[in-house]
Amino acid sequence: MSPKIATADSVDLDALLEFVRPRHRMVLTTFRADCSLQSSPVTGGVDEQGRLVIASYPRRAKSVNIRRTGRASVVVLSDEFNDAYVQIDGPAEVIDLPDAVEPLVDYFRAVAGEHPDWDEYREAMVKQGKCLIRVTPQRWGPVATGGFPPS
Repeated sequence: MSPKIATADSVDLDALLEFVRPRHRMVLTTFRADCSLQSSPVTGGVDEQGRLVIASYPRRAKSVNIRRTGRASVVVLSDEFNDAYVQIDGPAEVIDLPDAVEPLVDYFRAVAGEHPDWDEYREAMVKQGKCLIRVTPQRWGPVATGGFPPS
C-alpha cells in the first residue's frame, strides 16, 4: 500500500464555494470575551450571496460571541474524515427573528433541499426562537488533505 500524500490546493472564491456547497459538516470557532476560542460542531450551507449559513439560538455561546466580535472561523469537513477540508475566516453576523425567517428557509434549502411544508417550517423556526449566523468568506486556507508530506 502506497502512503497517502498530503495536498494543499489554493483556490479562488468561486472554487472555494463550489467545494463547500455539497459539504455540511463544519466546526464553527468564535472568540470568547477573554479572546480564547470556543468551537462548536455545526451543520451549515452556502447562501445565494456566497456566505456560510448556520442555524442557531440567540443565547448560545457562538451567537453571543459573534455579536460581540463580529468574526468567526469555520472548518468545513468532508463526509469522510480523512478527505479534503478547508478553513474559512471572516466577518460574521447573527440575524434574529423575525428577520431570520426567510434566511432560515434559504439555509434549509442549502443544507437539505425542499421542505414538504414551508409554512410549517417557518412556524417551527419562530416557535423554537431560532437565529441565523452568516459568515462572509474573507480569508481561507488551501483545500487540504492530510497525509505524508509531498517531499
